[in-house]
Amino acid sequence: MMTVYGDYTRARIGWFFGLTGWQLGLLTVAVLPVAASVSAKNWLAAGMLVLGWGVLFLIVAVPARGRSVTGWIGATLRLAWGTLFGWTKFRAKASTGQAAGDGAPDLPGILASVTIHEGPPTGHHQRRIAIIQNHATRTWAVTATIVHPGLGMAEKDDRDLYGAGLTELLDATARTEFTSELIFLVRTVPEDGAERDDWVRRHRSLHAPEPVSRINDDLHESLTAATVRTEEYVTVVVPESRLGKVAKEFGGGINGRARALYQAIAEVESGLRAGVGVSSVEWLTSPQLAAACRTGFAPGDRAGIVEALAAAQHDEEVNADVPWALAGPSGADAAPRHYSHDAWNSVSATVRLPVKGAAMGALAPVLASHQDGERRSFMVCYPVVPAGRADRASANSEFGADLGQSLRAAARMKERTKNRDEMDKVRALEGKLARGNSLVVPYAVATVTVPKTVRAAEAGRRLDASIRRAGFAPLRLDLAHDVAFAASVVPMGISLTRRAAV
Repeated sequence: MMTVYGDYTRARIGWFFGLTGWQLGLLTVAVLPVAASVSAKNWLAAGMLVLGWGVLFLIVAVPARGRSVTGWIGATLRLAWGTLFGWTKFRAKASTGQAAGDGAPDLPGILASVTIHEGPPTGHHQRRIAIIQNHATRTWAVTATIVHPGLGMAEKDDRDLYGAGLTELLDATARTEFTSELIFLVRTVPEDGAERDDWVRRHRSLHAPEPVSRINDDLHESLTAATVRTEEYVTVVVPESRLGKVAKEFGGGINGRARALYQAIAEVESGLRAGVGVSSVEWLTSPQLAAACRTGFAPGDRAGIVEALAAAQHDEEVNADVPWALAGPSGADAAPRHYSHDAWNSVSATVRLPVKGAAMGALAPVLASHQDGERRSFMVCYPVVPAGRADRASANSEFGADLGQSLRAAARMKERTKNRDEMDKVRALEGKLARGNSLVVPYAVATVTVPKTVRAAEAGRRLDASIRRAGFAPLRLDLAHDVAFAASVVPMGISLTRRAAV
């Protein structure tokens, strides 16, 4: 049997038959004109007001594809407004001959507010780790590339150990009250054979028999077409409200914040190696992060970057670094049903957890590409809720569950098994928090990227089918594919839930 996790509840428990406080208040105020018309025996007006109240109920209380009608209307109006004023279109300064020479990133959309700093030298090799500052959300982040053996061939005991190690890592992160989010990102890139081409070029003998060389070339071509490369990243996000206080102990400024982040990532690294089973953790420098950003927007550029890095080992005059002014796309457009960047289109969907629980490693089918040139990626974000807020959220959910159960009992409504199980989980949450466990509200986003020669709608349907085959329910992130792409493909600490510093 596989390790299955199903101990999660809805983010909000409605107080009154599933309605939240603001929904109940709005519908209550809207019913007052109906009562006034009935009291005045104006039946025509009462009928019209009842019809209007029903329309309001559908708009406020009935969700459509994960959002309320008011949410859809607001998102549509914002997209239309941005399209009208040209805010949804991005053109890189380098494409117009206006690239700045100060090394500032030139990135589209939500990434436009990001600044990259180089931290002080650290470690045996005195590497300068890239510090990601997001001015819009007032957060700081550090990204590492990791190597994990995977869960495909892992036994149940190993999966149990990995699950327990991840739990311990999240609990330790919550106890420090410093890090706000841990983001794991995985990209499966079609194998371009760049490393092997370089190896063959350096090791092939000129005197090798022609049949042997031809067989080797045929094997290389067939294996490259059937192989994918997996890139794994972890990002540690810290809000400025917490980092600024700790940074004063290290002298303040950028260096003070960087040294405080170094301590946080050292704790995370030890947890990744000890419990989660990660065999290698390498915190990215600014050039490495720029290359990861560029290959996120343009997967086809990876072969050229690898070739330049190989040439730089033998020729010091070769510049293999990707400047931040060129790390983004030359052009990008946010469409309602997909995100267009350079010669590629991307479609994103969030993953809804099933009622029966999710097995460790169940997201593996989502990363399996089904067409040449197709790239799959997904991001799993673990926002760590502070202890005080977790207690308040648990108390509110428990109060809502008790009130809803009392109202159903008073109305003599039959309690469904689904509602009863939900309430049992909510009541058990308080006990777990009291025993020292942390409250984490994880979510996942999957993205498929295909060349523009392939229809984006077809790629989106294949992504949805892969998510359903993995046992989850897909929810297409229409009107927000640009933000979802930045969160699930570019490892720079972008979150879908964070609006301001915590």
